[in-house]
Amino acid sequence: MKIICIGMNYVEHIKEFDRDFIPTEPVVFLKPDSAVLPKKNPFVIPVFSNRVEYEIEVLVKINKVGKHIGERFAHKYYDEIGLGIDFTARDVQLDLKAKGQPWEKAKGFDGSAVIGESFIAKEQFADLNNINFKLEKNDEQVQVGNTSDMIFKIDEIIAYISTIYTLKKGDIIFTGTPCGVGPVTKGDTLKGYLENEKLIDIKVR
Repeated sequence: MKIICIGMNYVEHIKEFDRDFIPTEPVVFLKPDSAVLPKKNPFVIPVFSNRVEYEIEVLVKINKVGKHIGERFAHKYYDEIGLGIDFTARDVQLDLKAKGQPWEKAKGFDGSAVIGESFIAKEQFADLNNINFKLEKNDEQVQVGNTSDMIFKIDEIIAYISTIYTLKKGDIIFTGTPCGVGPVTKGDTLKGYLENEKLIDIKVR
């Protein structure tokens, strides 16, 4: 399986990093399958970073092979919606960006991709472009989002990605994070909710 991530897909998240441009096409990056945090395991802060930040995101699980998928057919390539956390070694990312170097180290390290305990059939949502989700740190809300605020909607994302990579059954798409990203420290507890269903509950070590 591939983990395909979309960056800068919420305007307010872009603003919190003092950027003044809106992307005209999805910003795509990948995480290796080894980035997936094993179920029931705590998230361990990597030794090479002094500032790892959480980014809560809605996930889409691809259900069949597709290439050059038209946007109007994209809905046929997924049946389930999930929730995840894209952990980012922010200090490492900013340093690598400043040097003009690739920043996979900051995004693709072991455990950096949290996938919720389960996925929810998309038919259970009245409107995929109006899904509420949130993240709590130590029982305090730190991020809240709604898919209506996405710059690029789910079907647009799938159609675009499929022009670059062949999508395969089991691939996971992280669709971007809203504003409110912030650091984690040892001892933190993170809980993620898709609508009112808790799908993420992890400890930070």
